[in-house]
Amino acid sequence: MSQIKRGVDIPDAQRLEQFLRAIPKVELHCHLYGTVRKQTFIELAAKAGNVVSREEIEAFYTRGEKPVGVLRVLRALDTHLIVSPADLHRITYEYLQDAGGHGVRYAEFFWNPTGTVHVSQIGYAAAQDAIVAAIRDALHDFGVVGRLVPSIDREADPAAAVEMVEWMCAHRRDEVIGIGIDYRENDRPPELFWKAYRDARLAGFKTTAHAGEFGMPWVNVESALELLKVDRIDHGYTVIDNPELVQRCIEQDVIFTVVPTNSYYLRALAPERWHLDHPIREMVRQGLRVHPNTDDPTLHNVTPTQAWLMMLQFGLDLDALRACLLNGLDGAWIDAATRSGWRSQWSAEFDTLRSQLAPAS
Repeated sequence: MSQIKRGVDIPDAQRLEQFLRAIPKVELHCHLYGTVRKQTFIELAAKAGNVVSREEIEAFYTRGEKPVGVLRVLRALDTHLIVSPADLHRITYEYLQDAGGHGVRYAEFFWNPTGTVHVSQIGYAAAQDAIVAAIRDALHDFGVVGRLVPSIDREADPAAAVEMVEWMCAHRRDEVIGIGIDYRENDRPPELFWKAYRDARLAGFKTTAHAGEFGMPWVNVESALELLKVDRIDHGYTVIDNPELVQRCIEQDVIFTVVPTNSYYLRALAPERWHLDHPIREMVRQGLRVHPNTDDPTLHNVTPTQAWLMMLQFGLDLDALRACLLNGLDGAWIDAATRSGWRSQWSAEFDTLRSQLAPAS
């Protein structure tokens, strides 16, 4: 059943933003290198000898209605700026601090070890230990629970993905809970990486995959679900092009971690039609379970609060946002007892905060 409603009373914009900032949230789709603060980027560039110019940095962090160049920023970090485990600790700690300021209490975030090891020349164990240390520091200092999801670089050879899983198995940490796959999907379908996904599942890791991004066809979503056997889907927008697959996803209770600021659709859709034609609207209308995320918050120039606000532009009301909150908890890789407790506690907090809102006059 659709969660989109019309004519629902909505509070004034300021109160609504305060409400959405305060509600408890999970973040399930965020890339560590897409969270780097501008000042941190400047300082990392200076430490590296200003191999990335100030003009380029300003361009990276200038985002209009149609963001471009995000992948180039991520590659620049691997190639030039992340040179020590301390750099990884810093950006992880700062991300969790920033997310916590927007009501995020639990965050699963992606990191691409292949680039760190083979390009930045930082060993896997040292890199992972730095990120895990930052997760523990952030939990102590901000109360935010962080979990690391090493992610396959799909532009690299599939053998590198298998290697990544081997590293994870050799250096297991409680905070490292599953794998993902990202970077450009074009010409790099999910099935190329079946061995890495098989190995990860056999080792007890959870799995997710970017699929149906960049306008890539629905068959990639199907392959991720049927061949890779992922636990959830990141993006997944083109699923709506196949009604039979939509129905299977509903029956299988698949959670889609969607991104309102997804740059492909911001570029492909006219501004006046964006909120009407964006596939997230249709995904919700068709009954799919979605959860909003920031993806690359500093590079998309979006916060978790703003990502949730943007869902209203797709026609969702506050009841639908409450459902999104629960979708996130159901999609999170947490134990059943934690999920049950948070569902009860967070629902009550959402309802209490909502009761304090006054509709616009």
